Amino acid sequence: MNTHNQLEALSPILKHYHVEPHFVEDFGTVKKIYSSKGIFALKKVLPSVGTDFIRHVHDLYQKGFNRIVPIYPTMDGRYAVLHDQFLYYLMPWIANEQKENREQQNQQLFRELARLHTLSAKEIPINKEERTVHYESTIGQIEKHEEFLDGFMDVCESKTYMSPFELLFCLYYNQIKLALGYSKTKLDEWYELTKNEEKARMVVVHGKLSSEHFLYDERGYGFFINFENARYGSPIHDLLPYISRALNTNPKRNDQVVNSICHYLKYFPFKDEEKLLFHSYLAYPIPIIQVAEKYYRKQRARNELKFVRQLQQRYWHLTNTEYVVSQLAKMEAQQQAEIQAAEEAKEGAQ
Repeated sequence: MNTHNQLEALSPILKHYHVEPHFVEDFGTVKKIYSSKGIFALKKVLPSVGTDFIRHVHDLYQKGFNRIVPIYPTMDGRYAVLHDQFLYYLMPWIANEQKENREQQNQQLFRELARLHTLSAKEIPINKEERTVHYESTIGQIEKHEEFLDGFMDVCESKTYMSPFELLFCLYYNQIKLALGYSKTKLDEWYELTKNEEKARMVVVHGKLSSEHFLYDERGYGFFINFENARYGSPIHDLLPYISRALNTNPKRNDQVVNSICHYLKYFPFKDEEKLLFHSYLAYPIPIIQVAEKYYRKQRARNELKFVRQLQQRYWHLTNTEYVVSQLAKMEAQQQAEIQAAEEAKEGAQ
């Protein structure tokens, strides 16, 4: 669509804001609007997304969190315009001037995420039966995965000549089992700690946390965008997908991820039960198990090279995750040791 046609198409929407567009740049679902009133970002979303996220944005603003790109109201007070089967909402355009290095950017992102979670945190009643159902269903899933791993291992070892995929799986088997066992242990500990609790801490989660959804203005301040998936939930729901993507690389000791998590926890410390659940979900080696299951189910016309590459990539993800989990566990053990030493010293002084 050329600029003239875009101006004609967007003018009926922008008239609700008394904004007359002079020029439009197309960035997919976001249009950069140049007007006499300034430069704006017009975002298009499906009506099924709804406008609940706008309520979360405004609630956070009222609580003092202003590191979200604001959403402008129309002249009659609405925060979204329904037009041609889509919802549109208007924001100021953020130039995304990234003046800091990547480490500093990550630290600012996680510091602001921690502040977002801190300001929105509240205790929500939790049904004990629902917690038990969640625990039992997750344990059931882990046990099914354990059963599959053992069964597939037996199938591979029974063959005179293994395929390249099967041979690689046998080499990785023990490490996958250890990760799955660690995840199960932490989940058991979480349930024992929380099974009689009637409340849990919930926060407003961004829902789609990404460095691409954290923009910087000309002063170097960062602002969150893309809040359409915002909702109340556990704070780990923001961290886990982000960390998983960051660890989907070649094998390496990703200290930047460890530092980012620590920086977040410095401003929003997890409770004991949140730590256990976080470690359980983080360690769960579901990506590599899914590849093995897919290979096992696809008995015919397998692309062996493709499957081997996928298995190797998932194994790299597993080893990267193991490093992060082990570093966090070491730090946790060190903190516990320091606390215990301080308590013993205090008792000795008395």
